Amino acid sequence: MVRKSLDDLGELQRAVQETIWEMGEGTVHQVRQRLARKKSLAYTTVLSAMQKLEKAGWLKHRVEGRTYIYVPTQTRDQAGAGSLRRFLQSVFAGDAVALFQHLIRESKLSSDELAELKRAIEEKEKQEEKS
Repeated sequence: MVRKSLDDLGELQRAVQETIWEMGEGTVHQVRQRLARKKSLAYTTVLSAMQKLEKAGWLKHRVEGRTYIYVPTQTRDQAGAGSLRRFLQSVFAGDAVALFQHLIRESKLSSDELAELKRAIEEKEKQEEKS
């Protein structure tokens, strides 16, 4: 099955995926325990969400004894980059400059945040010069 966008995941699937990213790997029981801090969920509910995530390509598992250990198939950064590319294409017709101009105009950025953006731009320029 083709992996959906991170934005297309339901609330529970997103929470499970985020939990697995935080943990690095985990069993259904471990994920359920983490999620129980916010909301009580049945074991089978978490199991079903994890199986759907695996079927959709977000998770895979390995077997240790009788236990399934689930691991993410990509990092949070990789998933976020895919979502960002789709957003950039759908909202700004792929124009990254327009996106940044919009963010700078519409966001209330502090001096520190603006300085960080400047540093990121300077680092990118240095990388481009080396290429």
